[in-house]
Amino acid sequence: MSEMTPTNISDSDKKWQKYDCYNLEVDPNQDDRAKRIKILSFSRPHMRAFHCSWWGYFMAFNMWFAISPLQSEIQKSLQITNEQLWTASIAGVGGTIFMRFLLGPLCDKYGPRTLMACLLCFASIPTALTGMVNSATELTILRLFIGTVGGTFVMCQYWTSRMFTREVVGTANAMAGGWGNLGGGFTQLLVGSILFPLFEWFFSNSENPADMAWRTVCIVPAIVAFISGIAIFKFTEDAPKGDYHQLKAQGLMVEVSAITSFGSGFTNINTWLIFIQYACCFGVELTMNNAAALYFRDEFGLETETAAAIASIFGWMNLFARGLGGFLSDAANTRIGMRGRLLVQSTFLLLEGLLILLFANTKSLSGAIVVMVFFSLFVQAAEGSSYGIVPYIDPRFTGSISGIVGAGGNVGAVCFSLAFRQLDYYSAFVIMAACIIAASFLSVFVFIKGQSSVFYGKEERKEKSQAYADNSDTSHSFSSKEEENSSSDSLSRKYPGSPSSNTTDESINSNNESFSSIEA
Repeated sequence: MSEMTPTNISDSDKKWQKYDCYNLEVDPNQDDRAKRIKILSFSRPHMRAFHCSWWGYFMAFNMWFAISPLQSEIQKSLQITNEQLWTASIAGVGGTIFMRFLLGPLCDKYGPRTLMACLLCFASIPTALTGMVNSATELTILRLFIGTVGGTFVMCQYWTSRMFTREVVGTANAMAGGWGNLGGGFTQLLVGSILFPLFEWFFSNSENPADMAWRTVCIVPAIVAFISGIAIFKFTEDAPKGDYHQLKAQGLMVEVSAITSFGSGFTNINTWLIFIQYACCFGVELTMNNAAALYFRDEFGLETETAAAIASIFGWMNLFARGLGGFLSDAANTRIGMRGRLLVQSTFLLLEGLLILLFANTKSLSGAIVVMVFFSLFVQAAEGSSYGIVPYIDPRFTGSISGIVGAGGNVGAVCFSLAFRQLDYYSAFVIMAACIIAASFLSVFVFIKGQSSVFYGKEERKEKSQAYADNSDTSHSFSSKEEENSSSDSLSRKYPGSPSSNTTDESINSNNESFSSIEA
């Protein structure tokens, strides 16, 4: 199928949308994307989608890594080796790779809402069945199926890219992704340090309370995730103007070929450069989600509950670190364009790699915890800055590119986990650090059409917002001279008191927006 082109539509079609007004200021030239992130708002469609995107991904992490803090108990019950335990962990992160490749182009075609809901409901089934495993093989198969839920990341990032303007999309993506990743730390604490002891007490009269506890505790995140999936499906929208099936019925969307979308993202070299860099940040986070509790138990002789509580600190940094990475990426973009985003990305990765080397050489428990906090900060900041770049690579196929880059994180996790499976902790950490430091220099080779690179080039700023709307993805690419001329009136109607887009200097606006994009 040939590449889709923007399509002009009739006046009557252009006026159709699910909501007559919004609670946020929007940019009509960017398909009614919101220009601000109003954290305490849960209004439809923009902020409802924002909160549901991170919550869906948060619950995915709760299922995905619910087993991680229980691994020492599972190992005792099933009488399995460390290698078999790591094989199951690798299956857990590896199972997501195919899903992320698949879900990217499906988002371009069907939208994020239905896919997010379906995946949460599906993965809740094997999560609830965790207690049925009785061998290393069964554990590996179980974690492979649970691992599919990691694909929710694609919908999380696609959804926020669909709801917020290019000036704030880095911050929006990073906050949603970071708060979702927070589930990795939350589940370490909730399952390992709270629910496991509670269930162990509940089964205290049984022959083996610990065995009964780990076999039943995962039912809790499974139930919450299933309910969340249903709620997301019923109470959200795919896009500012409505769900994809509604927009297609009104003639406001053209059908997108998933194959064309995937092929375009797959053949873009910039996709693969960011793929490698994302493998060296999100891949590290996934590996640490599996390794941290075991590392503190083995290296410092801690109990399961204590090791899980310390390991959870790594994930808790997502509360602000990934959002900070996206915010600094947006701020650098405001100052010096894409060059700023690339330099921020390289800096975060370089510092991450150096701090992992320091962590590997830290022998005291208190020192290891302090260094882990700082290296976690840069791991997650690099994740945020990565998805500040992704929406620019080829905005027409953001879904596919987001999926491919997201799969890079899981590929990195598989590779690093293999190192931990085969080598001692110190050697595995050194190899991980060396890969990250090398990847930090790949930003030099990123050349995005219309954007500056690290060493040369400049931004093509003319009609920036309109170009983003026209190319944001083929499913909602439509514009006309009449729509451009009426954008000021449309903005005033949807957000009373907002200034005319025709009477403001866009370059000045973008400078201000980057630093005032987040409201309470």
